[in-house]
Amino acid sequence: MTVSLEQLRRCHFAVDLGAARTRVFVKGAGLVVDQPSVAAVNTRTGGLIAVGEFAEQMTGRTPSYIRVVRPVSGGTVVDIEMAQRMLRQLIGDKTRRALRRNLRLRAAACTPHDADPLATRATIETLVGLGARRVELVDTLIAAAVGCGLPVERPEATMIMVCGAAATQVAVLSLGSIVTAVRLPVGGEAVDHAIVQHLRHEHALVLPSQSVRPLQVALRGNGLTPHGPASAEIHGRDVVTGLPRSVRVNTAAVREAIQTPLTSVLDGIGRVLRDCPPDLVADLADRGIMMVGGSALLPGFDQMLRQATGMPVHIAERPELCAAEGLGAMLEGRIEPLLLNPLAA
Repeated sequence: MTVSLEQLRRCHFAVDLGAARTRVFVKGAGLVVDQPSVAAVNTRTGGLIAVGEFAEQMTGRTPSYIRVVRPVSGGTVVDIEMAQRMLRQLIGDKTRRALRRNLRLRAAACTPHDADPLATRATIETLVGLGARRVELVDTLIAAAVGCGLPVERPEATMIMVCGAAATQVAVLSLGSIVTAVRLPVGGEAVDHAIVQHLRHEHALVLPSQSVRPLQVALRGNGLTPHGPASAEIHGRDVVTGLPRSVRVNTAAVREAIQTPLTSVLDGIGRVLRDCPPDLVADLADRGIMMVGGSALLPGFDQMLRQATGMPVHIAERPELCAAEGLGAMLEGRIEPLLLNPLAA
């Protein structure tokens, strides 16, 4: 981590390419982009029509010649050219001109834990296409831990859980490095999909694409815990007739429907703890788990983890921005490098 910090301080901007949102941090300017990772394309001309929030609003509402695409999936760039075009528009001409004044433009980017070489290469090529001469990669777990203020450089255990849209990453950190970690292909989208399938099978109701965050509606209040509301009204489209229809959904049944993806998260936490040295596990009994990422805000998710693990569970102040803020702190030199010098004989 020492060498990486020295190299990161030379970077001029940082990018957190997430499955749901893209965030760009520019040294000296702060967070300049926080938009959905979505682009709308005219299939007749190949021109880019919209990016970010406006493109996301078009989802499911476009004529046949307009296609809404997501160039990033699961934190991995799946369409390099479209990702570059999307980033250019999100950053804007003024900021891009300012960045280009640096003859040796350097960039930093978050990468998921244990990302394969092809995914890493795609991220590098995306930023090189924006003019970066050199790209430094930082594990999302380290960046998020720094962003939420965890003392990752100390010789003590800190446990972090990055709850993304497409994946959940769990790790134990100590001395500025990852001791043990696991990446699970389960995120907020899997929870949404489980609820959508439940409503389709049990109530013959199809939710519109813009309402596929039904936890905000169906699980208000205490959310995933049994203390939440007994029922909730949801609007959608009837599977048979295609007409709009409203149904009152039993939230207890909804909670049961999402247990499968959430159980996978609990299994991942157990796996990390089993692989962790006993001394570090003892530290975690008091410090608990820090949750970051957009899906950490699922109502009642932290209470469910607290009950299942018996450990304290905390949610970062702005969990969705932790990775980008952590990269920014490294770029601006707000993190002191950990120096492990050999002792003189």
